[in-house]
Amino acid sequence: MRDTRESRLLLVLLIAIAFALITVDIRGGQDSPVQGARQAAATVFGPIENGVSSAVNPVGNAIAAVRDSDSRHDRIAQLEHDNTALKAKLGSDDRNRSRLNQLDKMLKTAGAGQYGIKGAEVIAIGAAQGFSWTVTIDVGSNDGIQRDMTVLNGDGLVGRVTTVGPDTATVLLANDPDFTVGTRMEASDELGFASGQGDRPLRVEMLNGKAKIKRGDRLVTFGSQADKPFVPGVPVGVVSRVDPSGGDLTRTIYVTPYVAFSKLDIVGVVVEAPRKDPRDTVLPAKPKPTPTPTVTVTVTPSASEPVTGQTP
Repeated sequence: MRDTRESRLLLVLLIAIAFALITVDIRGGQDSPVQGARQAAATVFGPIENGVSSAVNPVGNAIAAVRDSDSRHDRIAQLEHDNTALKAKLGSDDRNRSRLNQLDKMLKTAGAGQYGIKGAEVIAIGAAQGFSWTVTIDVGSNDGIQRDMTVLNGDGLVGRVTTVGPDTATVLLANDPDFTVGTRMEASDELGFASGQGDRPLRVEMLNGKAKIKRGDRLVTFGSQADKPFVPGVPVGVVSRVDPSGGDLTRTIYVTPYVAFSKLDIVGVVVEAPRKDPRDTVLPAKPKPTPTPTVTVTVTPSASEPVTGQTP
């Protein structure tokens, strides 16, 4: 397209329409008038993302990848003996081991909370259908996934499902500025609401302005009515900063999330909530404090000094 006055006006008009749709979508929430368009986009583009992921990464899941790793090693070793092929093979095996560790850790987390989960793989990162912190996973309505289901991994809360296609789903990450989740402090049970801040710590508004909170305290999800969009007891993060209360009704704290949102791979969608609140049982064991070494100094008297009890 040539750089003409008409083309510039068209570009400005398209940008204005895009921002208008974003505003309407955000204000509409679950009743957004563009939800139907987003659903259609997930249906159309979801299989494409899934297919691209399969083409780029033929390993469908961590268990199958590790199970087939040895046989693949034998076949490659027979056909290629150069260092480049060897390094590529070892890199693949390392990734498989990493994914198996992720899967094992996630299953332990789900077992501790008694969450029924559907395992999934992150196949796309970014705002494929909007301007939010999102990822696309390779399970959808055909796998029993519904909107407003909790998503977690072996570390803790990942986010919630926002859009579902037949074979894929979009997950809004917990660090997104539009993301809010009810939280509960470990032991003290103080309640608050955590909001995402992108690559910065989560901002949590505590309901009790006089709550006694310190760095290192830990939070879990409080849970939602009918367990949607959040089931209770999922680890959220650790307090990294506490603002002075100043006599306000609420108190602001900042929480470093357990989940590394830039390294997501294997996740689980909670398709069955626990029968009872797991409380703090899903939180990882607290690290043991490192003992401070003590040094004992023994003074040895010199030969010129008299020894007690003897006559000089």
